[in-house]
Amino acid sequence: MAQADLVLVHAPSHFDFREHTCLYGPIADLIPSNPVFEMFPIGFTTLAGHLERNGYRTRIVNLAVRMLRSPRFDPARALSRLRPTLFGIDLHWLPHAHGSLAVAALLKELHPHIPVVFGGFSSTFFHEELLGYPQVDYVLRGDSCEASLLELMQQLDGPAGAPALDGVPGLTWRRSDGTVQVNEMAPPVEDLNDLVLDYGAVQKAAARHLDIAGSLPFHDYLRYPITAALSVKGCVHGCRTCGGSAAAYCRLHGRKRPAFRGPELLAADIRSIGRFTRGPIFVLGDLMQAGEAYMERFCAAVSGFAGPVTMEFFDAAQTQVVESLAAALPGLTLQVSMESHDLAVRKAFGRAAYTNEQMEGLMETAFAAGVSRLDLFFMVGLPKQDMASVLATAEYAGELMDRFAKHEVDGVSPLVPFISPLAPFMDPGSPVFMEPERHGYTLLCRTLEEHRQALEAPSWKLMLNYRTQWLSRQQIVEATYQAQARLVELKAEHGLATGEEAAHTRELVARDLELMGKIDAAMELPEESERRARMTELAPSIDELNRAGVGIKRRLKVPHGRGPLGFPFRITYLMGMALRGLFERRVKRGVPRKR
Repeated sequence: MAQADLVLVHAPSHFDFREHTCLYGPIADLIPSNPVFEMFPIGFTTLAGHLERNGYRTRIVNLAVRMLRSPRFDPARALSRLRPTLFGIDLHWLPHAHGSLAVAALLKELHPHIPVVFGGFSSTFFHEELLGYPQVDYVLRGDSCEASLLELMQQLDGPAGAPALDGVPGLTWRRSDGTVQVNEMAPPVEDLNDLVLDYGAVQKAAARHLDIAGSLPFHDYLRYPITAALSVKGCVHGCRTCGGSAAAYCRLHGRKRPAFRGPELLAADIRSIGRFTRGPIFVLGDLMQAGEAYMERFCAAVSGFAGPVTMEFFDAAQTQVVESLAAALPGLTLQVSMESHDLAVRKAFGRAAYTNEQMEGLMETAFAAGVSRLDLFFMVGLPKQDMASVLATAEYAGELMDRFAKHEVDGVSPLVPFISPLAPFMDPGSPVFMEPERHGYTLLCRTLEEHRQALEAPSWKLMLNYRTQWLSRQQIVEATYQAQARLVELKAEHGLATGEEAAHTRELVARDLELMGKIDAAMELPEESERRARMTELAPSIDELNRAGVGIKRRLKVPHGRGPLGFPFRITYLMGMALRGLFERRVKRGVPRKR
């Protein structure tokens, strides 16, 4: 079987998660992936597609998914068979600080002469510290590294001798004398019109290498094939804890304003995705950041697409915009991240541009326009937020479900509220990470190595890299659990949960808190051998609670009516792509291959 030129590897959060004992709690409740964060970043798709279009064979290996799917899967054995020119590893989300570095070390042990490049938001922030690890050869910085990665590949793939790396934009690397060189970044792209989100290329590569499981975005994808469409890089908002805020984008990537994909191109992306998946399509980014005219052009271009589409609002959009969007997309679901019911908390967080009444008006308009579901997200761990405020947020969610009960269908509320902790880490580059005391926070981890070590903790509480002036880590845990238990009770009154689920959640909350106390006591034992023995005793109970969970992921899934794209169809499709690939003529652009 032909080898890939570039292999992009996605690691689990903790490399040894199958052996590591940890009470994960609700840290992954509001994302499709598991607590090992096995979903690879959307950048893998654009990077792989860009190199494929320039003559390089690429392959995505979602190591985390492969490890989740089979306890017998041996990552070392699988990686030992690969012989690319370059391995790429994402450290986009900081929860991969442990797994990404462990996989890099394994790759360096297996293939000492094949270089390893890191990329992603967290890699960009910690780029110089990353070069202190011997298993990391390069870091590509920025939010749009397609051109830089291609140039790096061309240099590595060129004539024998030292590659000329000084000219690769955004590259941090080691010279032969060991000194670290930080190349200047290219100016950030001004729009996303040349960006190609080619899921077909990823599937084609998976077929070529007969590795369907390794290319899956997350573990449950074949049953719930949600797919992303990218509308923007950057943000106009200043949320204090967000690594994707306007301030963080400017600091990390030199981006002073968002770059948008043209509305007609975004609509074409949605239609293209709809041709190969029947699952929900999630549009990343609030289109109203680009203005009302952009939204109206998008609505005109996408009008009539019948598949399920989920869109985000960061603010209370104007009424006519919501009505136009609902008219254009009959399968529309809206998501609103309100964060807190308390205006003072939202203001401290950087989200004070609207009142509760304005947001409630948006909801009323959406339901009247035919939107069948609106997901509403709240967070625990915000500035000026204490225990009473968190619990009041849960009650506010109940009041909203009461208010919109007139829009219920068969007794089921169209408003689906969620509450989750800001966990496990504060985003690097965010305003709070840079100036924690100014915003009422104390950071417990500052370096990449400190975060890597935190991921070895045996509970999500002990992973948290912060506490606030208003909530300790223990109080963040208690507030989260109490609010979630209360919210499930309120949901049961509106058809979003059963009475049995509410009782079960209360029971699991009590068991989680009791077990977390036992973990705390174990970690305070004076001898390492005692701590290890006690954690071994607790491991079965921890594993049981992780499986049961107090999570809310099941309610997060958007019904899509037409059913997921069937596995037999996927196999047939991928086999067809593989056969087609056998007859393709590859033309390498640029310099000749070294091997």
